[in-house]
Amino acid sequence: MRAACALPGPAQRLLFGRPPTIDGAALSGEMQAVLRLGELSGGETVAGSATPQEARVLLRAGAKAAAGPPLPLQAVTELELPGPAGPLAARFYEPPGIGIEARPLVVYFHGGGWVLGDLDTHDSACRFIAANAAATVLSVDYRLAPEHPFPAAAEDALAGLRWAIEQSERLGIDPGRVAVAGDSAGANLAAAVALLSREDERPPAMQALIYPVTDAAAELPSRDLFAEGFFLTKADMDWFERHYLPAGSDREDPRVSVLRAPDLAGLAPAYLTTAGFDPLRDEGEAYAARLREAGVPVVLRRHPGLIHGFANMTAISREARDAMLELCGALRMGLA
Repeated sequence: MRAACALPGPAQRLLFGRPPTIDGAALSGEMQAVLRLGELSGGETVAGSATPQEARVLLRAGAKAAAGPPLPLQAVTELELPGPAGPLAARFYEPPGIGIEARPLVVYFHGGGWVLGDLDTHDSACRFIAANAAATVLSVDYRLAPEHPFPAAAEDALAGLRWAIEQSERLGIDPGRVAVAGDSAGANLAAAVALLSREDERPPAMQALIYPVTDAAAELPSRDLFAEGFFLTKADMDWFERHYLPAGSDREDPRVSVLRAPDLAGLAPAYLTTAGFDPLRDEGEAYAARLREAGVPVVLRRHPGLIHGFANMTAISREARDAMLELCGALRMGLA
């Protein structure tokens, strides 16, 4: 099956000037350029790293190269909040033009396969959301695997949301207008938090999920269809899941495989966006379908020519910027 779906590498596609077409959609020229630049810079992958520490260095370098100049905001404040196993670092972003009334808040969880990433690797994405969604953003730096395997990240993410709502007066935010959001593994955490906080007195008002991981127990076709050559690889996902879910972990636990939760009714309305050339595409879209079947208001937006990671490419890709602007527009509406 994988051989039948295999596609040539990005360098070969560029050589012949014929972007691949899948289901009538072509990989965008900008994404081809991004992939080509990645190959020219060495083409290292997470799965090729000897240790998580080496992979973290690799991600930090890539994030810094793509970030561009930091978007100016009214204020960016370093915070510390209590977590279930000790203090968690966090960063609070305040957009320009803030008035005296309580503002909406987006609690953001960074991507990186539960193993990589930090406040700095996703600083540009959080600044972009704050500036364009007219909302404050709280980025929570949860514990990483393999030092802290499942369910540590999910527990920290839930603690971050609950702390923000408890501290709403201090933060100057409206506890009734709080969204959870994230990209990739961070979107997995946001979805898990929406599920775990469903019965809270103040559950989230919205969830914004950017190419989320939703099923660690099975592989939908896109994991093989885009197994290599499109930034995130199938080998990368296997590597991430091995570190986050060591032997003996229940991969069907809804805290990691939200697609397998028996009941999704009553969850916060969702905006879920996927990339057309992404191994995680199908499971994200399957989760949107499950939410819809459960009666949850959901908007699913596939960006057909984009690849995994576009949330961090707004400074180098017009198409990635447009996709993130759509998400910011959805947050504006959902938290109005």
